[in-house]
Amino acid sequence: MPDLDLGSGGWNHDPSPPAEVPEPTALLSAIENATSWLLETVHGLDEKEIRRHSLLPGWTRAHVVSHLARNADGCVNLLTWARTGVEHPMYASKEDRDADIQEGSVRSRWLLYEDLRAACARFAQSARKLPGAAWTAEIVGAPGKPIAAHEILRARLLEVWVHLVDLECGIGFDAIPLSDVELLLDDTIRQLAGRPDVPATTIVTDFSDGRRRTWSIGNPQAEHRQVRGDPDMLLGWLLGRYSNEALSGDIPRVPTWL
Repeated sequence: MPDLDLGSGGWNHDPSPPAEVPEPTALLSAIENATSWLLETVHGLDEKEIRRHSLLPGWTRAHVVSHLARNADGCVNLLTWARTGVEHPMYASKEDRDADIQEGSVRSRWLLYEDLRAACARFAQSARKLPGAAWTAEIVGAPGKPIAAHEILRARLLEVWVHLVDLECGIGFDAIPLSDVELLLDDTIRQLAGRPDVPATTIVTDFSDGRRRTWSIGNPQAEHRQVRGDPDMLLGWLLGRYSNEALSGDIPRVPTWL
């Protein structure tokens, strides 16, 4: 499975006010909260449970855990690039990345957990140490798209929460704090909006604080169908993890996210 991408999308006409972009310290706190959920979940898996299938085709839970560890180290590489100005790609190559994930997936459940814990700690330390000015440095993400360093944090937050759900250990998108869900919706829709296979759709949701958000994706010249739902249900559907049963409206088939 590819790493989640935060490069710029294409069509995305959002007539409602976007979620307020948190400062790096707030995003780091959100990541640390999500990571604590992740580590507690993985720590609770026994040797048989960690070998069971995840929600990702062809991947066991062990593959997902190995991927999350290597993604954390890849994010450290990008943060190093932002801090030093010296090019430091997320991965040496796609082949190396895939081989590292596969190699990690055959480890014992305890080694998998310890690898994940240590990688998450390296990421947190690297991010906490990054000077303020470095967050605006331009780097190149895994798909080869230029991004600002601060976008690494949004990508990692999305990565941790989505793949925690992929472990299929009883944690769904409804467990994610609402402020994080809104950020994840913004980022997911931004990515889908840049794809030519996305049908023209207006997405509407109401938050528990009374705010309504509306996004329009797909060709702005085409007739748009409308889809409504709770924030967590819309996020799960857009990411291909949930069915559309809890949504209403003229629901299209969305392209596969991963």
